[in-house]
Amino acid sequence: MTPPAPAHTAPPGGPSPLVLLAEDDPDVRETTQLLLLRRGWRVTPTADGVEALETVDVEMPDVAVVDVAMPRLNGLDLTGRLTALGVPVVLLTARSLPVDEVQGLAAGADDYVTKPFDADVLSARLHAVLRRRRGPAAEVTTVGDVRIDVAGRRVDRAGATVPLSSVEFRVLEALLRNRGAVLSREQVIAMAWDSTWQDPRIVDTNVQRLRRKLGPDVIETVRGFGYRIEVAPS
Repeated sequence: MTPPAPAHTAPPGGPSPLVLLAEDDPDVRETTQLLLLRRGWRVTPTADGVEALETVDVEMPDVAVVDVAMPRLNGLDLTGRLTALGVPVVLLTARSLPVDEVQGLAAGADDYVTKPFDADVLSARLHAVLRRRRGPAAEVTTVGDVRIDVAGRRVDRAGATVPLSSVEFRVLEALLRNRGAVLSREQVIAMAWDSTWQDPRIVDTNVQRLRRKLGPDVIETVRGFGYRIEVAPS
């Protein structure tokens, strides 16, 4: 077995959200940690609920991924403790019956993912949980001389309307709704397309088109990680 990737790895230009990972199976923990790191998250891995709570005393996570069946303190009890501290929780479990999902959500979980899981779907759900906690994206956002009306599906540059295809707008919207965060191509696909079965290069193609229409500085490339829009609401 290869050693786990180091925790708290973040892309350059600012910290990404920190995920507290509570999973007692070392293989699943190591694999999940590596998959999240590759998608731009920082990760604090822990082996059970007690260890997870101990790490919260050191550094508060932005979101937690919690396995249901763990020793010492099970995932449902840990979820209740974390949500009381204001930490959103995505439960991770092999149990797929509706009653199990109901119990998890009743314990305070924000979402419920069954094993085996798709890493891009898990990452997209984590982003969705954080978006809900932050509240809705600004209806109108400006980036330099570019004005983006999310609700109206309209983009203007220097006062002139810029026509975008539906795919181009969905890619732009995915980056806007996670402004400041680096999204991998796989994460953009999970948010902008109904299916994750897309060639990752389709994201590069649409980003290039957006840059030609909106200017080269609207979307930043973070080498080795993905794309980002650094923007403040207008």
